[in-house]
Amino acid sequence: MESPEAGGTVSPEEDFSFVSPIVKFVLFFFNLLFWVSDSGTPPYQGGVTGTPPHLGEATMACLVVDPAILLIVVGVLTFLIAFCGCTGSLRENIVLLQAFSICLAIVFLLQLVAGVLGFVFSDKVTVSEIINGAIMHYRDDLDLQNLIDFGQKEWLLCGDWSQNMYFNCTMDNPSQERCSVPFSCCLPDDDEVVINTMCGHGIQAMGYVEASAVIYTHGCIDSLVNWINRNLFLLGGIALGLAAPQLVGILLAQILISQIRDQIKLQLYNQQHRADPLY
Repeated sequence: MESPEAGGTVSPEEDFSFVSPIVKFVLFFFNLLFWVSDSGTPPYQGGVTGTPPHLGEATMACLVVDPAILLIVVGVLTFLIAFCGCTGSLRENIVLLQAFSICLAIVFLLQLVAGVLGFVFSDKVTVSEIINGAIMHYRDDLDLQNLIDFGQKEWLLCGDWSQNMYFNCTMDNPSQERCSVPFSCCLPDDDEVVINTMCGHGIQAMGYVEASAVIYTHGCIDSLVNWINRNLFLLGGIALGLAAPQLVGILLAQILISQIRDQIKLQLYNQQHRADPLY
């Protein structure tokens, strides 16, 4: 039987490949689609092209709720993981595929741990600590401020602003916002053309009935705890939906790695026997 180098026909053994094109290109397009869709979303673009967050003491204290830093980290990790998956599958590179699998496995485990911790610490005490910490640093970070304002307007809530040094009613508070609340606490006015940012001025000095005519009186902590308790199964379903593609990606990558290794063994076997005079 003539070898391919001698210009003869190629044996069926030479044509055979353990690497499945289906597995290879499904994994490639899976990562490519994820890569393109993620990099094209407004949150990712906002995290990368928006105003850089101030990495001061206040931001670091509220890092858990700082959206800009979170978006940047998620965007960079997504880019790197998808790059390893796309390039590794297309080039049949075991190192990149292993890196892709390991990164996905780490992300999956982190999501699992976060889900367990979120379930365990979804009590009122933990939620209260997080919200009060964010309220204390409301004026110290613009991203955090926008996030709190959005939450209060979206869910018709108003936090305990006596926790903030600018809004508390203590006699030694020199702030012009003393005894006030942010404008996002105020009830909407349909006739209002320009947002009245001073609508919450002096609200904390009013009685409950008088204040309820101007601002939302539902507290953030109780509302958030109740929402979490009502939607635990929904949150679990979302987490499961996010985890399923990761498990599929890990499975496809490991199958492709196994096929590539088998193909390497076949090539080494053919090279060894090609030097045999009886081959």
